[in-house]
Amino acid sequence: MTFDPTLIRAQYPALTGNRVWLDGAAGTQLPVSVIEAIAGAYRHGIGNVGGAFAASRYSDEIVESARTAIADLVGGDPNGVFFAPSSTSATYRMSRTLAGTWAPGDEVVVSQLDHDSNVRPWVQAAESAGAIIKWAKIDPITGELPVDQFQALLTERTKLVAVTAASNILGTKPDVASIAKIAHNLGALVYVDGVHSTPHLPIDMHALGADFYITSAYKWSGPHIGALCASPTLLETLHPKKLASSADTSPNRFELGTLPFADLAGVTAAVDHLASLDDSATGSRRERILQSMGAVATQQKSEGKRMLEGLRALAKITTYGRASDKTPTAYFNVEGHTPREVAEYLDRNEINVWNGHNYAWEATAAMGIRDSGSAVRAGIVHYNTPADVDRLVEAIAAL
Repeated sequence: MTFDPTLIRAQYPALTGNRVWLDGAAGTQLPVSVIEAIAGAYRHGIGNVGGAFAASRYSDEIVESARTAIADLVGGDPNGVFFAPSSTSATYRMSRTLAGTWAPGDEVVVSQLDHDSNVRPWVQAAESAGAIIKWAKIDPITGELPVDQFQALLTERTKLVAVTAASNILGTKPDVASIAKIAHNLGALVYVDGVHSTPHLPIDMHALGADFYITSAYKWSGPHIGALCASPTLLETLHPKKLASSADTSPNRFELGTLPFADLAGVTAAVDHLASLDDSATGSRRERILQSMGAVATQQKSEGKRMLEGLRALAKITTYGRASDKTPTAYFNVEGHTPREVAEYLDRNEINVWNGHNYAWEATAAMGIRDSGSAVRAGIVHYNTPADVDRLVEAIAAL
């Protein structure tokens, strides 16, 4: 494997200069290839889809190429991919649609580990249908989501289990495949939030047992757009509320209004970029993605360990989440300083990090830190280097 984050970084115009970008867990920068793909679509000229003229046919091609790219990224079917302005909006659409099939007394299981975008839509949809919400709880010390509890939580009335493939603050990667097996044995659907996992790992939604897999392109060097992938057969059974005049074909009927065609050109370019991260990768785009993201995962495991061990070696530092299998994400506090003060201090040292709950509303409450400002988050993505990690640790040591 030949993956070199230093060479990858050179492809990103925003990453010039001395600043360290450890804010990738909230959104990544774009390489030249993605920027040019978006600009190129506008330069070419685009029209709305379904028309009898060339610019419209060009937009049709952009949409279908983007569906195929997402399918290659997550191991899905292009005919089961639809787009939304964000993963949150896609999940709201799906929760409202599925809620129409639920009856009072049915059950939905959500987890404390999840980003609120994979919690609140299901809680609100269940309330509207008279369904019962059940909570899978985390270990507040380790940040783990024990699988055994799902055996007790799920029943034959369970309609859906919503669970993350990786925590956006702790990096914890729960055993989604085992959770999905329990759910499927009882006839429940599994909705997997892959927003934080997709930038760090080779993804196979079927191996995870995901009936639905959601991802956000801006977390892996694409534009701000969300994509949901499911079995086309499953989507055919679902009928969301929509305009009477809009297409009733699937997956189109899940897309409300006109899509951002130029951004979708950027989605395809971003997937191509991920497939090229290991320059020795060969084969189909799907095969190159698996090899490249496998190389990324190996590199990030080393950098993530370097970051956490460096922080934990410092006095007056508290880190959260001690899962054995996690993404390269550090969530920590510095004694005597609020999380915001630490983030502002790091900004003065030209280091980007986030502070706060980062929408991990339930997890930060379970750990007892939400009401005090939660913590600081530093996240490594494919363009970060060991030198970035060292800059962070040295700056915190000086503080």
